[in-house]
Amino acid sequence: MPKKKNKKNRTAGPRYYDYNLVAIVVLLTCFGLVMLYSTSAYTAQVNYENDMQFFGRQAAISLVSILIALLISRFDYHILYYVSGVIYVVSMILMLLVKFSPLGIEVNGARRWLAIIPGTSIQLQPSELAKIAAITFIPCLIIKMGKNVKTLRGSAVLLGVGGILALGAYQLTENLSTGLIIGAITVLMIFIAHPKTRPFIVGAVVLAVLVVAGRLILQWVLGDTVVSTEDLSSFRLERILVWLNPEQYSSEGGYQIMQALYAIGSGGFFGKGLGNSVQKLGPVPEAQNDMIFSIVCEELGVFGGLVVLILFGYLLYRLFFIAENAPDFYGSLVVGGIMIHIALQVILNICVVLNWIPTTGITLPFISYGGTSILFLMLEMGIALSVSRQIKFTE
Repeated sequence: MPKKKNKKNRTAGPRYYDYNLVAIVVLLTCFGLVMLYSTSAYTAQVNYENDMQFFGRQAAISLVSILIALLISRFDYHILYYVSGVIYVVSMILMLLVKFSPLGIEVNGARRWLAIIPGTSIQLQPSELAKIAAITFIPCLIIKMGKNVKTLRGSAVLLGVGGILALGAYQLTENLSTGLIIGAITVLMIFIAHPKTRPFIVGAVVLAVLVVAGRLILQWVLGDTVVSTEDLSSFRLERILVWLNPEQYSSEGGYQIMQALYAIGSGGFFGKGLGNSVQKLGPVPEAQNDMIFSIVCEELGVFGGLVVLILFGYLLYRLFFIAENAPDFYGSLVVGGIMIHIALQVILNICVVLNWIPTTGITLPFISYGGTSILFLMLEMGIALSVSRQIKFTE
């Protein structure tokens, strides 16, 4: 059982509840619904003869998810300490079912979804549960290891546990982006618990140098050469080539990213006005998913994009506040893991839209379309609120 922090300013007084976190989550969700309707209404009308197709589904799931988050916040988060291992195993089993059972569903060439009720549209993306498994189970292992976390063997065990989950997301659900996020969550939580910071800083610098050097070498080797994407055996290699030279591959894999960049550039500083996007009418395929930030910038301008980043910054600040004042180390690590997840997903999504990194298929939290995504994000918010309820301050 995780021990509670012995600090005077947290042992007396009324319990705290972070209503600011509730407010910012509701605000981001409502903003996301407005932008989702603006982005998807035309496409939904053309394809489904119902301009509310995407909005109505997302609004219903968002409302139910918020209520579930508020319900979860009433429970003691220490329950997760005892069931996190079960969550880990269940997430692995569900990902195995995606790969090796008839319940696995392929959408747009990727087999990532699991049919909850066969023959219906009720689906689940198990890789989202895998993120929660990493956020809850890795801290549990860290608490049980105690001082052994600082040993090479202890760190290797934690990396192995997180690595298996990340590898499962990559191999079983064909979701490299989720695998990378789970791996990053694992490493950063070890960083939080580990007494030494130098090895992590050195590792981060080496990784950054390798990424920059790799891009420069690829650009130097390829030059202006255009490789036919039909000759490539790996679609991920295709994405790297598109990332390096989107203009040269604009008629193939670079079409979406080029149109997204056009949308951002045409919006200027204050945008064309809500609902006035041109790129959402077809040039940006599936704009309501990964590329919705480009439509935000086209309609609301760079100013609107900065406001979105400020809102996410405040959300991360509230999570940091809860993690810093949590009554025990387990609560701090769990909320820290949630904060890491949100931060990584926001950064990676925006970097993809700006073509700073290759396309990964990562959604923008609370704003992009996706029922499974919003449900599990709200579960994480409910866990964070549960931790906040255990905070006590002196009057």
